[in-house]
Amino acid sequence: MAGENQTRVTEFMLLGFSHGQPFLFVLFLVIYLVTLLGNFAILALVSLDPHLHNPMYFFLRHLSFLDICYSSVTVPKILANVLRSQATISYCGCLVQMFFLMACAGAECALLAVMAYDRYAAICQPLHYVHTMSQGVCTVAAAGCWLWGMLDSAVHTLLVSKLSFCGAAHLQHIFCDAPPLLRAACSNTHPVEVALHAASFFVGLSPFLFVIISYLRILAAVLGMPVAAGQHKAFSTCSAHLLVVTLYFVTANLNYNRPSTGYSPVADTVVSALYCIVTPMLNPLIYSLRNQEVQRALQKALQGWGVWGSPGSNADVVLAPHQLAVGSL
Repeated sequence: MAGENQTRVTEFMLLGFSHGQPFLFVLFLVIYLVTLLGNFAILALVSLDPHLHNPMYFFLRHLSFLDICYSSVTVPKILANVLRSQATISYCGCLVQMFFLMACAGAECALLAVMAYDRYAAICQPLHYVHTMSQGVCTVAAAGCWLWGMLDSAVHTLLVSKLSFCGAAHLQHIFCDAPPLLRAACSNTHPVEVALHAASFFVGLSPFLFVIISYLRILAAVLGMPVAAGQHKAFSTCSAHLLVVTLYFVTANLNYNRPSTGYSPVADTVVSALYCIVTPMLNPLIYSLRNQEVQRALQKALQGWGVWGSPGSNADVVLAPHQLAVGSL
């Protein structure tokens, strides 16, 4: 196929959504603003409140920053294109967008697994928690998550950059990602497909199974607690965590492992939007803003700004170590 008449692609046309619709513009804009507001709020609260300077909120701060990057990679370009009659993106811009998108995806998979282990260590191994999750360990773990995502993305971006595209470069998608680029390519895509399937297991499925096992062990430990209220809160919080984690991992794996037959561009767009646009909006709501410690920090900040009620109405409560661990789930 290399001998066929081919022209160098300089830009792609994005055909994944209807253009010129104000409703889509408003929808993506609202999602993006809520994502920025929620995640920047978490970043500010964790940075300003000394009570939140512990491993759990250290990782939550990384998750919030990651979700801001995740959403900002795609949504601004979508907003710029949705009202245009012809949505396009340059070839280099497409590869750059794909690199940062897949880097954020890989880093978030690893970070969610690390966060699950942090909660497991806090609840199931409280006596060793300070040493297990020391500041040095947390720093190395967070840096490893970012590096893991970037290395994985660099491999896929390099492989995709070697593909050839014939004729009109149309992508049935709303942003640039490996699967739509594979479908538009006219050269051998087998190496990229193999790399995607391998990454789906090592970068996607393995962390997901680790998260599930960690939360199952947490629930088993909570069942042994004598306080029924603590059990109910742990079940409620763990189920919320597992819901958003499952939504993220399942939609991400569907995005990179779609069946070869029965492909639907609309379904592909919805799945992609769920894992890289909707999930970053849900994470601060599920992981942080429902948390009692974060709520107290937010109330204290609002009191300091004169927006909330009297500071005396929110007295600190002394909790046992296992109650602190369950309360900060």
